Amino acid sequence: MDLQGKKVIVIGLGKSGMAAYELLKTMGAEVCLYDGKEDLELPVRDVPVYLGNIPEDVIKELDCAVFSPGVPLQITAAQELRKHNVPFIGEIELAWLCEKGRVIGITGTNGKTTTTTLTGEIVKAYFDQTFVVGNIGNPYTKEAGKTTEESVTVAEISSFQLETIDTFRPRVSAILNLSPDHLNRHGTMENYINAKFDITKNQTTDDLCVLNYEDRILRERAGQLPCRVAFFSSKRSLTEGLYQDADKNIVDGVTGEILMNMAESHIPGDHNCENIMAAILMAREIGVPMELILQTVKNFRAVEHRVEFVKSVDGVDYYNDSKGTNPDAAIKGIQSMSRPTVLIGGGYDKGASYEEWIQAFGGRVKKLLLLGATREKIARTAEELGFSDYEYAEDLEMAVKRAAELSEDGDAVLLSPACASWDMFDSYEQRGNLFKEYVRNL
Repeated sequence: MDLQGKKVIVIGLGKSGMAAYELLKTMGAEVCLYDGKEDLELPVRDVPVYLGNIPEDVIKELDCAVFSPGVPLQITAAQELRKHNVPFIGEIELAWLCEKGRVIGITGTNGKTTTTTLTGEIVKAYFDQTFVVGNIGNPYTKEAGKTTEESVTVAEISSFQLETIDTFRPRVSAILNLSPDHLNRHGTMENYINAKFDITKNQTTDDLCVLNYEDRILRERAGQLPCRVAFFSSKRSLTEGLYQDADKNIVDGVTGEILMNMAESHIPGDHNCENIMAAILMAREIGVPMELILQTVKNFRAVEHRVEFVKSVDGVDYYNDSKGTNPDAAIKGIQSMSRPTVLIGGGYDKGASYEEWIQAFGGRVKKLLLLGATREKIARTAEELGFSDYEYAEDLEMAVKRAAELSEDGDAVLLSPACASWDMFDSYEQRGNLFKEYVRNL
């Protein structure tokens, strides 16, 4: 798609939207901007900005609309654009139009940020020009114009971003796992799954997709993909790909060679072993020597907001897992705790079910402190499952203070909400940073 001289509107004026606007200018497009917030402070003055609605005469003149990932495709403005047959693309597709190098694209319900960050560190250690972009917080459109034939882009890609791709084709892709998430936007689990699999839709047999063998849906659909497949497993041995054995060794399924032991890693847990194996497979496919891959893995530390150690207070260890924004991610947070734990949970309701999360407490959780829009829903589920050791907290600061009162020497306090943050906070990062601030003030 050549956008030179074309009339393009950017929908959604957050970080991704403004990065898309800047890239479109360099592509020679005639750009205008739209946001649904009528009271939004205008981000620029040199192009038309429409707030609340887009005039019909403007829509009739448009050649294309670029949607920011946070904007649902069902909004009124989208319906008006469809009426006039204005094609949609998203930020990932727009960036891809300018991409000159190779791309590693990583998606899945959980583990994306850790795997993307780790893969980025491995690739940076070998390739001089490496860009780590996407849902990780650095818009792809901000970096795409800098890519070259020698560069490698490592992209964390959400289901929202995959809804609006057309020709995007990663050299290597990964789908780490699938569990219910964002059903309030996608409507059904099948829609969500299909969005995730779209990361492979333009790949060919020259390309590779890395999949988690322990995820039944990924395992069963692998044979339908248009590309080659490499599996990893944290629970059983494989004759291809990588697996973790009973002694926590990561083993090459083809050669039987032990690559490393998880005791050598700074990010413990089976879920992190899966993230590591995915990163190894992707980096190896792109040409990074195994010795350098393993050296980087062994030096890698946990990312912020993902079971991040904050501080010990009176013998109690405090952990920030604010990125546990759905029940499956929060289960992994709980499973990483090896001591009696006071758990802080609750938040924005994405339509998830909390049964499996509560069932995963398994004697680890001594008290559950609930806050946010989902607190009553979670409490009802807990009661139905026979767990009554919960209390409500009015806000996060009060939850931290109450957790300190309830915990004893040798306990842990874990913020792992199993919910998004948008009912009380701007983002999971803000929630996690405030949690750390309140803990440090104890």
